[in-house]
Amino acid sequence: MLADQVRRQILDTLATHGECNAGFISDQISTVGRTTVSTHLKALRLSGVIVERRQGRHRLFSIDPSGPANDALQFLRDVLGRALEAGSNTPESPTTATEDSEPASARRRA
Repeated sequence: MLADQVRRQILDTLATHGECNAGFISDQISTVGRTTVSTHLKALRLSGVIVERRQGRHRLFSIDPSGPANDALQFLRDVLGRALEAGSNTPESPTTATEDSEPASARRRA
């Protein structure tokens, strides 16, 4: 979902400006047209990353802080935290038996 550059730009716009309408968001993203931005807004909304609020004829979008984006953030914090702890507990990176028993120059010639 977040691998797409346009979706990341949409989220960056919403994080910077708060609640925005689709036209404003589209104006912030010069690489694609309004229709494409609307398609990405729909995908983000259906996945629960953003929410939509109607105000008259306008649709306003904002990031859902309690949605799956928060779950993903918590998951990544946990995973990266454990990875950092594991890395700090290991004095050097693990090596394979081939690396220990044979010099790199000998492996390249083989």
